[in-house]
Amino acid sequence: MITSAIVLRISLDDEIWRDIEIAADASLYKLAELINQVFGFDFDHAFGFYDNLKNPYKSKTVYELFKDMGEPSVVHARSVKKSNVQDAFEKDKQALLFLFDYGDGWAFKVQRTSSRPIDAKKTYWKLLKSQGDAPEQYPSFEDEDDDGRTFDEKYEMKVVDGITVASRRDEK
Repeated sequence: MITSAIVLRISLDDEIWRDIEIAADASLYKLAELINQVFGFDFDHAFGFYDNLKNPYKSKTVYELFKDMGEPSVVHARSVKKSNVQDAFEKDKQALLFLFDYGDGWAFKVQRTSSRPIDAKKTYWKLLKSQGDAPEQYPSFEDEDDDGRTFDEKYEMKVVDGITVASRRDEK
């Protein structure tokens, strides 16, 4: 069976990203599961995909797990279980914000980089490239990391448009 695969770059910042290839007909729910897997996160919170990368709450295109649960945050939200990757990422360079865990606000930029035909009979995906170590999903703010620094010494927490974002402090 010939279908197509889409290559996506999923990034937390310029230093931490993953390139994956996934079947175009895979659901956005499956994509969310894979994003968590390649970053070593537990898949244990609600999430959504938004076309406004700076302020997801002002997005025109919204795909949310809440829609599948019967509680969409906006009337125009679409299902992540019934929408596929091709629907959400129709052309190269198109990007969406993947917001995972609304409390902690993990914000990933997901951008389509290319596509190609594949011969796949089952659910298909693979990790193509990886750069940078993902931060801990649930860090202890007092515990020291492997390099002897605490989370607060290693990362700076900022609230950007209502989303808490962890970014690495400059290495000295």
